[in-house]
Parts: sequence; structure tokens; C-alpha cells
Amino acid sequence: MTATVVSAPLVLTGSDLTLAAVYEVAWHRRPVALSPEARDRLAASRAMVARAIVESRVIYGVTTGFGRFSDVAISADDRRALQVNLIRSHAAGVGPPLSVPASRAMLLLRANALACGFSGVRPSVVDQLIAYLNHDLVPVIPSQGSVGASGDLAPLAHVALTLIGEGEVWRDHAPCPTRLALEAAGLKPLALEAKEGLALINGTQAMSALGALTAFDAERLADWADMAGSLSFQVLRGIPDAFDPAVVQVRPHPGAATSAAHLRRLLEGSRLTTRPGERRVQDAYSLRCMPQVHGASRDAVTHVVDVLTREINSVTDNPLLFPERAAVVSAGNFHGQPLALALDYLGMALAEWANISERRIERLVNPALSGLPAFLVRHGGLNSGLMLAQYTAASLVSENKVWAHPASVDSIPTSANQEDHVSMGMTAARKAWMILDNVRRVLAVELLCAAQAADFVGPDRLSPRGYEVWRFVRQRVAPWEQDRVLSGDIERLADALVSEAGDRLRQAVLDSRPK
Repeated sequence: MTATVVSAPLVLTGSDLTLAAVYEVAWHRRPVALSPEARDRLAASRAMVARAIVESRVIYGVTTGFGRFSDVAISADDRRALQVNLIRSHAAGVGPPLSVPASRAMLLLRANALACGFSGVRPSVVDQLIAYLNHDLVPVIPSQGSVGASGDLAPLAHVALTLIGEGEVWRDHAPCPTRLALEAAGLKPLALEAKEGLALINGTQAMSALGALTAFDAERLADWADMAGSLSFQVLRGIPDAFDPAVVQVRPHPGAATSAAHLRRLLEGSRLTTRPGERRVQDAYSLRCMPQVHGASRDAVTHVVDVLTREINSVTDNPLLFPERAAVVSAGNFHGQPLALALDYLGMALAEWANISERRIERLVNPALSGLPAFLVRHGGLNSGLMLAQYTAASLVSENKVWAHPASVDSIPTSANQEDHVSMGMTAARKAWMILDNVRRVLAVELLCAAQAADFVGPDRLSPRGYEVWRFVRQRVAPWEQDRVLSGDIERLADALVSEAGDRLRQAVLDSRPK
């Protein structure tokens, strides 16, 4: 995907961040700034920390150790070292690094959470996070190691490590020592004060960053499931009566109503659809039940977007400082369970679009079900055509069933049983992210097969909007005349579904979609 820069800065307030804005900063390097109101809130909560230190109050993570060491007092002379030691010791992540967009999203979400003004950090801490975004200094963050409570400790520790000039950032697509990148950017490492190391790593920003990017793309794929399904529906000579508005009115799930409206619009003017009894009385479920199946996943994504939108505008560290009450409260906002459940749900919702899509792919390539040449190729036998395209879709769908197993029902105690229930929310986020990629590819396979089938029945007989979908495919993938390597075609089209060109097509053919 091309990373274009959006020039208008995103001003962080701590309360009105959207998934679309997260996407723009993560993928398109939109610049970021801090609102004056947020800067004032940061100063007020920081003043509370300063007073508490002068008064020698016992505050978790400021005058005490962490986790099981919460009862160990820390002297005034050691409080800065405590924060640095925390960052270094908790940077224990392993495995392949997160993508650059996911890491940028983490920087943004951590800055926005701190900007709420309940964490006791100086404004300069948020300024450093924002400077990293605006200079495109992206931490190298291992993807594994979080149990999702006390937040995403290990991934966020790798973020914080770079803020103090340690660890690695991405430079020219390769890891680079942070200190070298800071020198090149004219920036200095952050010197942590009391509470600030803890505030940087205690939160849900790894799982919410992955979740936000996944959910944003899921909303796009919801439309593509309808668009791919409508193309298959036409070439398989489907019966559009099943999408009658009265049908969804008597079972008024919003997602089903949206998908049914999309399908009616996409099929309008088609010369390929049929009437009941013309070829068959009713269609197979993968055609007839598209509003119900696609729509159920739409409703699930809507719920997850609501959860994520609340989360990315929330305070998720511990302890929390409330300047108006002069109160410091130790609690559990770092626990990832609200996200863990939602992200498991997101993975399952995504997987269903691929499940039903693969069944339509089978109907397209199977001559006994389609009435078209076997595997959609002339001179079958000499050519295998799109036979293996269905194999690939079947493999991805099967893999999704493994990834869709919920992570949120698991828990394993940590920190000597002090942290005795955890969410596994980061695992749920990573699984949903992987399922998303598989779904993109399965929908791409369906579009390839449906476009090839349209070549046999005549693209001019498609509905006007179906023709535009067919043309979108054909602009990227040539017709299948004789066998060739298929993998590049699938990947190219899968990428196009979440591209700016794909967004323009969705808007063009679904511009009356209900909200």
C-alpha cells in the first residue's frame, strides 16, 4: 500500500480519536499535535505526583516496586532508576516484529491515552511520542510476549525503550539502533521521572492498535464480500427475490438490511439473474443467504468498532490520578478483557465471510454446479485453469478455523500469582489480524473466479455496477487463457481491496448504502 502523507495534523485531545484517524496516522503518516487543553491536564496530574513525592505518600510504581514487589519501598534516590529498570526488564518480547503501521498506531494510542491527563506524566513524555510519529521513528516491537494484563507490558516496554534512546527503530526497512536515528533526526532521548516508565507500559495499546487497524479494514471487506458475492450471484444465475426488502424487514438485523440493500443495488439491471422456477426454485445457501451471513458479520464488526472506539479514548494504566479529587487510585483499567472478547468476536466474524465465499468459489469452478467449463478454462485437461485457486481458498478457510479459536477464554497467572487472571487480548488481536489477511485473499480468489466466469457468459450482461466490479478485476488480472502462475494475481487483487482505488470503487457502486 502506498504511504501518502495527509498534511492536516491530527490534534490529540484524549477523547475523540477515531479508527479512521488511527489508520491515517498508521498508514499515511498523518502528522500529530497535542491540544492545549490536554497539555494543561498533563501538567495538573504531574503536579499531583510531585506533591505526593514531597509528602512521602505510598504510591504504587512511584514509591514502590511493581507487581509482586508492590510492597517493596523505593528510596527517593532510586526513583528515576526504578523507571528505567522497569522498561529494560519488561522489554522481553520475542517473535517477528509488528508491522510499521501497527507500531505507529501504538505510538499514537499511547500518546492519546496519556493526553487524557490521569497518568501523572509530564507533557514532554507525550511530546516525545508525537515527535517519534512526526519524524517517522518507528520502534521495532516483537509481536509476542503480552498476556493482556497489566496491559501489553512487553510490547509497550519496547516502545518506551526507544523513547529513552535504547532498543531499535526502523530505518530504510531495517532495524537501526535508536541512538543513531535520534541523532539523525536531531532529537534527544527522554529522561524518565517518577511514574513515567510505568505509565508508558501499563495499558492496552498493542492489542487496541492491532484491533483498530483490523476493524477498519474489516469494514471495507464487509462491502467487498457483498461485491464479490454479487458478481458470483450473477454468473451463477441467481434468483434475487431473496433480497426483497420485505424479507429483512420482518427480521430487522441492521447488517442484513445493509447487505440486502447492497445486493439489490449491485444486481440492478443485470441480464443474468433469473426468476423462481426458470432454472431452479431457490438458490443454495451461499447465494440465497448472503444478507443473513454477511450481515451477521457486519453487526459483529459494528460492535467491535464501538468497543475499540471507546478503548482508544480511555485511560488504561495504573495507578490513576484524579487532580480534582486529589486522589490516587490503584485499579484495573489495564485489564484487556473488554478487548479480548471483542477481538475474538472480530476474528470469527471475519472468518465467516471467507467461509461462505469459498463455497461460492466451489460453485464457480465445479461444472456440475455452474454449467460453465470445468475450472473456468477452455481446453481443460491440457490446462488446469482455476482448480488450485479453490484449493488455496480452502486452505485459508481451514487455517482461519484454527485462528478463530478464542484466546479470551484462557488465563494463566503471572507475577507470582499477584496477577492471577489475564485476558490474552494481544493473542486475540494477532489472530484477528491474521484472519483478516486470509479473508482478503479468499475474496480475491472469488473475484478472480467470478470475473473469469463473466468472461464466459458475457460481461456486457452483468449489471452496470457488476460490470464495474468486473472491470476493476480485469484492470489488475488478465483473463485466464492458458495456465500460468496464479499466486501473483491473487496477492495483487487482495492488496487492491484495501487500496485507495478499492475505496473509490466501493463508494461508486455502493454510494447509497444505509448507515
